[in-house]
Amino acid sequence: MSNVEAAPQFVDCEHHTHPPTDVQHLAPKLVALGEGPDAMTVRRTLPQLERSFVGAWCFADHYGPNLVEATGGMDVAPHPHTSLQTVSWLFDGEIEHRDSGGVHDLVRPGEVNLMTSGHGISHSEVTTKQTGYLHGVQLWVVLPDHAKDIERGFQHHRPDVVDVPGGTARVMVGGLAGATSPIVTETGLLGAEVVLRPGATWEFDVAPGFEHGVLVDIGAVEMDGVLIEKDAMGVRDAGLGHLRLSNPTDGDVRLMLLGGEPFEEGIVMWWNFIGRSHEEIVELRDAWQAGDDRFGDVDGYRGAFRRLEAPPLPTTRLKPRFRRRR
Repeated sequence: MSNVEAAPQFVDCEHHTHPPTDVQHLAPKLVALGEGPDAMTVRRTLPQLERSFVGAWCFADHYGPNLVEATGGMDVAPHPHTSLQTVSWLFDGEIEHRDSGGVHDLVRPGEVNLMTSGHGISHSEVTTKQTGYLHGVQLWVVLPDHAKDIERGFQHHRPDVVDVPGGTARVMVGGLAGATSPIVTETGLLGAEVVLRPGATWEFDVAPGFEHGVLVDIGAVEMDGVLIEKDAMGVRDAGLGHLRLSNPTDGDVRLMLLGGEPFEEGIVMWWNFIGRSHEEIVELRDAWQAGDDRFGDVDGYRGAFRRLEAPPLPTTRLKPRFRRRR
């Protein structure tokens, strides 16, 4: 999904330290993608002022369930990305993906699509005609500096449902509960959908060098004893080798579990670009507006607009953001 805000924000972060036993609570920010009454609204938990990343996960939008007949669904014209990987995961609906690497694929519930932008890519996303409701998460992973200009690429995987104490899991990235995803990333990551039955508690081993986040889709969950409600994210720093998730409700809870090695590099993230400086973002925007071939062309998109135009840059200088405020 594109970040199609008309005036994308940037954050100047400062540094705070938290012991690994603390669970940080991140409330969602409502963001309208596009303009007008049919604009799609998402709940954004990353990035925020207090935390930019969970591992290398640098962007988390949660949307739906939206009735496509009422909202118009998703029709995002070709748009660019650099120095990141997009990770698409649906709970309901279907999205047609096309990109300038020549990939034409569908995003379906329970199947992960990971697109690598590297030096540059463009892609489009359109809800299919048979979609009644659209519901899912759109996640971005920042590429480390040594891999920021790698070749564009695309990976698709349908993970099996794995039984865990009190529920189930689907591992889209990394490894959990004896299951390992074949998806390749440039930093150590974990990404999984977890469903816990009413009253269930699951305590399990995790990599002590990973920080972990829990984004709640349905219900509410206690993360190491701290209640994280629907649409919010709980985050715990690296340092402990186990995690405890409990469902205190009388219905199923569904959540996205994200983890990864702490990402300590500073990045400038603006609109659909990730760069390392203000000057690089200016260059990337100019290249996209000029039709530079670093982003390629998307074949087969039949929407009203040939491509998205980049919004104006802010009048102030873009500053790097880091894992925590500094």
